[in-house]
Amino acid sequence: MDGHGGGAGKLTRTPSSLLRSPTMRAGPGTASFHALDDPEPDDKKAQAPLGKPRALLRRAHHRFRPGPAQSALLLLLPVLALAALLMRGGDGGHHLALLAAAAGFALAAAAAVARLRGARPRSPALEASVRWFIGEDDDEEQRDWKRRAGLGLGLGLGRRAEVREGVEFYSNGDRYEGEFHGGRCSGSGVYSFFGKGKYEGDWVDGKYDGHGVESWARGSRYRGQYRQGLRHGHGVYRFYSGDDYAGEWAGGQSHGIGAQTCSDGSTYAGEFKCGVKHGLGCYHFRNGDLYAGEYFADKIQGFGAYRFANGHSYEGSWHEGKKQGFGMYVFGSGDERAGEWDSGILKSSLPLSDPAVQRALQAARRAADSAFHLPRVQEQVNKAVMAANRAATAARVAAIKAVQNRIDGKLCFIDV
Repeated sequence: MDGHGGGAGKLTRTPSSLLRSPTMRAGPGTASFHALDDPEPDDKKAQAPLGKPRALLRRAHHRFRPGPAQSALLLLLPVLALAALLMRGGDGGHHLALLAAAAGFALAAAAAVARLRGARPRSPALEASVRWFIGEDDDEEQRDWKRRAGLGLGLGLGRRAEVREGVEFYSNGDRYEGEFHGGRCSGSGVYSFFGKGKYEGDWVDGKYDGHGVESWARGSRYRGQYRQGLRHGHGVYRFYSGDDYAGEWAGGQSHGIGAQTCSDGSTYAGEFKCGVKHGLGCYHFRNGDLYAGEYFADKIQGFGAYRFANGHSYEGSWHEGKKQGFGMYVFGSGDERAGEWDSGILKSSLPLSDPAVQRALQAARRAADSAFHLPRVQEQVNKAVMAANRAATAARVAAIKAVQNRIDGKLCFIDV
């Protein structure tokens, strides 16, 4: 893990870093890069489907219902027939009989039309509030339905939103099962990456947003918060190798305060920046050593105190994991060596009372004390994990409903 090895002075990442690469995701239908530089290649999968939705079966239930124009035509036909007879001339009594018969026929036709259309007229928005079909809804009939439903909104018939539960398949083998809004994944749902893993949780406008659970085929899993398709907030990432990180996230990376535990038994609790140890922290090494102090770009750098398992200790200045600058080394026997250090070697001895040595010792002790007393975020992480579990359960329920709709051959638009 961490150590005393040298390296470049710029912001770089070492094999000890669990969380390294930036996260980028896009909406469905666009290529993107995944969040975490998980040693498991499954996590390289993009959130959004890379393929286009397959053409799905389409079915709509239709029933003939004459409109106003057709109804008027049915009523006018007998009247027109009677007028034609009158123009030909003939007996007046015979004409009156024909007129009565035509009126009776017109009344019968009107009654039949009323039975077909219902006892009272229905609002276009109410008539279109439930619609059953499978697949895309961008044909002329569906666009007209949406337009009429929008007209209902303008008439003050109540707030309505287009919501559906369904299944979409993608050309790369991925699939989504759950809720849609405005033609995009929104609400609760499950996205399965073909042969790789899945996401179960909250969606907003085609992106992970809220709480959820990501899992991959080899066993890695993340449970926690998301924002705009990226891990953001609090959460726990457990690697298939046994390592894990629990703490704050920003932009898809460990960022803020968190705790990193490795399968070899070493642990780090402290500050992270852009996926690496950066700031103040305490590192317990697997061999029993302990360091408390400052980190820079995943390396011990700045001021801090190091306690060796054999009883030795060093307090002072560090650079890239090595003693550098002024400090004091104390052996297990109690002997002391103070002075200026260069790449881990005492370059010049100075008395412990030297002002430069004293300033370095004070700075190292302050940094170590601050690292030990950093606030803990375990409570927030636990709450985020519980919320993620609930969101995953809701997503699985939505997925079951979506699959059932597909089996029944229907998708539903419902009021909210």
